[in-house]
Amino acid sequence: YEQRGEFQLTVENLRRSGLGALYEAFEKLKGRLGQEGLFDEARKKALPLFPRQIGIVTSPAAAALRDVLATLRRRMPGIPVVLYPVPVQGEGAGARIAAALDIAAQRRECDVLILCRGGGSIEDLWAFNEEIVARAVAASAIPVICGIGHETDFTIADFVADRRAPTPTAAAEMASPDRVDLAQRLRGLKNRLSRQLAQTLEQRMQQLDYLTRRLIHPGERLAMRQAHLAQLRRRFVQAAAQQLAAHQAALQRLESHLRHLHPQAVFERGFSMVQNAGGAIVRDSRTL
Repeated sequence: YEQRGEFQLTVENLRRSGLGALYEAFEKLKGRLGQEGLFDEARKKALPLFPRQIGIVTSPAAAALRDVLATLRRRMPGIPVVLYPVPVQGEGAGARIAAALDIAAQRRECDVLILCRGGGSIEDLWAFNEEIVARAVAASAIPVICGIGHETDFTIADFVADRRAPTPTAAAEMASPDRVDLAQRLRGLKNRLSRQLAQTLEQRMQQLDYLTRRLIHPGERLAMRQAHLAQLRRRFVQAAAQQLAAHQAALQRLESHLRHLHPQAVFERGFSMVQNAGGAIVRDSRTL
């Protein structure tokens, strides 16, 4: 009251000071699930490189759905998409989200799931902080990418999911290969293959030229053999002639020795061989 210098406060609601009851519940559940190991990297599943079908768990009216579909069409329009419609906020939204995740896991018609919604306050995003949703994400046999709100928004589902994306658009990028990038990689591989093939062909051609030079025509080989045989024949004739000449010389030497040692040669030098009337050789003069 200005005139009296007084003021008055009317209290309609009272709560404990600090971050509030919702944040306290968030931290309590986060600590409990973390102790159970639901946030461990070892239990998180790898994302498929080339999913055959992608599932989206969100509200059909959510702007996040339009962003995700636009991103998937831009990156890889040939991948089919299955929508599991759920409310993303309000009473019972957490149970509906958990049920949709269970249905998707049972059907196994998708290779990866995107759980997404746009930004909002902690109250708007609270469905993704419920324990039932966290356990459904953890129990899913299909890899789950969580893209809730904006980059600064964190929910319990983000910690449990196999991958946390800062936005729904980023979640779509994680879930799908980029056809432009794939086309560039294919062109790069094609160029590498062409270069390798050209190098291999060049090497094989050089080897073929080398082997061609080493390859001798049968006629040429026969001519070389005939020349070799002629050379061997000449060498054989020469060796035979040399051996024959050597044997003839040796024979002549032996013949000369025989002529020199022959008894007739002795007689020719004035000696005689005396025989008696019976024709026996007289070897001693006393027998005469």
